[in-house]
Amino acid sequence: MSFHPQMPYGEGWHKSERFIPEEGPTFAFTPEHRAQLEELCTHYPPERRKSAIISALYMVQAQQGHVSGNAMRHVAEVIGCTTAEVEDVVTYYVMFFTKPVGTYVLQVCRTLSCALNGAEKVTAALCKHLHVKPNETTADGMFTVMEFECLGACDRAPVIMVNNEHWHECQQPEDVPALIEGLRTKGLAALSGCHLVKERA
Repeated sequence: MSFHPQMPYGEGWHKSERFIPEEGPTFAFTPEHRAQLEELCTHYPPERRKSAIISALYMVQAQQGHVSGNAMRHVAEVIGCTTAEVEDVVTYYVMFFTKPVGTYVLQVCRTLSCALNGAEKVTAALCKHLHVKPNETTADGMFTVMEFECLGACDRAPVIMVNNEHWHECQQPEDVPALIEGLRTKGLAALSGCHLVKERA
């Protein structure tokens, strides 16, 4: 059994074919994000501005919700590198989304510890409760369900991470309705009982 994602190879695909994200609307950083990025870039020598690409992409995602092709080009112009270099970062790291996602992205860890403790059942319960399939977004645009590789909390498996930041641990299928309704009514405050959130407080 493999816990790695199936690549969409098939007729018309070649294993070396690049994934080209949608262009999306015209993108430019807000003045606040641009100032924040320029301040961050002062921490690197001028010839190392590329070191700020990940931070720049987080700002894109905070501003737009996902990283489109036009946003990648804008980041390349601002950072002073090629669009291909930005695309390499976006497509390598799983925390960047190349298409619109919901207000709450529910990322279910499926690596060994979580898989052995029932992560697949948790994913199935989320999808059933929200009437979506993995990597789909609910019709109201509130939730996206995704399966992710290791989230680094193996001793608290199964784990759901919300919006690349907030952990909800030791999840079981029967916990799903309360988690979803909590997010609907309280937002991220519904996750305040999580082990790691307590540690950061």
